[in-house]
Amino acid sequence: MMKKRMFAGFFSLSLMVLAMGCSPTVKVAPPDKPIVINMNIKIEHDIRIKMDKAVDELISKDSNLF
Repeated sequence: MMKKRMFAGFFSLSLMVLAMGCSPTVKVAPPDKPIVINMNIKIEHDIRIKMDKAVDELISKDSNLF
C-alpha cells in the first residue's frame, strides 16, 4: 500500500514537472524594418444636377439669386 502511494506521488510530481516544461512562451518584439503599406486609390466624382424647366428659367432671368 505504501509503495502504491509513493509511486502515485512520484508519478504526479513527474507529470507536473513535464507540464511546466511544455508551457508555451509568447515573445513580442518590434520589427526590424518599418511597415510599408502601398495603396493605389483613385477617387472620381461625377455630380449631376437636374433642374426643373421653371427653376432654370427663373435662375437665368435673375442671376443674383445665388
